[in-house]
Amino acid sequence: MKALRHIFGALLPALMLAPAANAEKFNELYYQRATLFDTLGTDSNSIVFLGNSLTHGCEWHELLGMPNVLNRGINGDIAEGIDLRLDGILRGKPAKIFLMCGANDVSHDLTADSIATAVEGLVDRILTESPATRLYLQSMLPINNSFGRYKKMAGKEQVIRDINTRLEAMAARKGITWINLYPLLADADGNLRADLTNDGLHLLGPAYLIWRDAVLPYVKE
Repeated sequence: MKALRHIFGALLPALMLAPAANAEKFNELYYQRATLFDTLGTDSNSIVFLGNSLTHGCEWHELLGMPNVLNRGINGDIAEGIDLRLDGILRGKPAKIFLMCGANDVSHDLTADSIATAVEGLVDRILTESPATRLYLQSMLPINNSFGRYKKMAGKEQVIRDINTRLEAMAARKGITWINLYPLLADADGNLRADLTNDGLHLLGPAYLIWRDAVLPYVKE
């Protein structure tokens, strides 16, 4: 993995021109946004929201009213994809990182243990390579399979809950802040509230307001 990150970082512009080799894992959008983020970089004043489509789908700087808040989410991203583009984020030693990932890894039929281990690898890299950065690990969110939209997520509710259990314990071991968003967006049955989504996975505006209110104290501290 370390060697792959090194190669990716050195050849990122070239990879943008020839993404077909990894098309099954990383689509065109990944390279478009990853190379843009690498070009934009971060600095010591940056507050970075890092993740997949759930992060990608929000205008965080507007929602939080802070121009130094940066959206580094990519639709469809997995833990490996985040790992490959971490160099461009950590290079500037950002003030804070709010990390969330795992949904797409779940859809690839990976186990809870393997996904939690992959996220722990991201956490370790951030803590090692940018120790002054304050890291906030956010839970995975509930899903709602009654919409019938994402067949690869069918029956994966318990996997998500198991990942969150492992991530919460890992955050405690490493002394990083755990933000448990799951119950804030879940209904009485533990599913994503139907009024907060239109596809069972992604969020409508009111859900982002709940998310904002949950992270705002940490953004401001």
